[in-house]
Amino acid sequence: MTPRLNTIDIVVSDMDTAIAFYARLGLHFKIDPHSPEHAGCDLPNGLHVMLDTEAFRTPFLPGRSAPVGGPRTLLCFEFDAPGEVDAKYAELTGAGHRAIAEPFDAFWGMRYATVADPDGNGVDLYAPLPAH
Repeated sequence: MTPRLNTIDIVVSDMDTAIAFYARLGLHFKIDPHSPEHAGCDLPNGLHVMLDTEAFRTPFLPGRSAPVGGPRTLLCFEFDAPGEVDAKYAELTGAGHRAIAEPFDAFWGMRYATVADPDGNGVDLYAPLPAH
């Protein structure tokens, strides 16, 4: 049997702050009516993304502690054009989110930037560069 990656669960310290951040990237979470500490978002490609507060996840992950240092996981958002990467980076950092890597033209042919979500998770923003 081959497992299928169909859900990503992000542990957050503040649900409202996380929902607001990801809304800027086009993800619209719905709070679970049974638990305000759990929210979900279905993406068009079939992937389901969840947000769970630390308080919600702690009973299921005994001994869990938040990662330290740089982001250990990155969520990657593709844009159609390099200018869109720059604009979204400016929007997110202008809203007070921490910059990790300013927009740059990567040697692999993409415009790339990285910001931190409210809990320090890396969020890559990228778009293909025009062919020269």
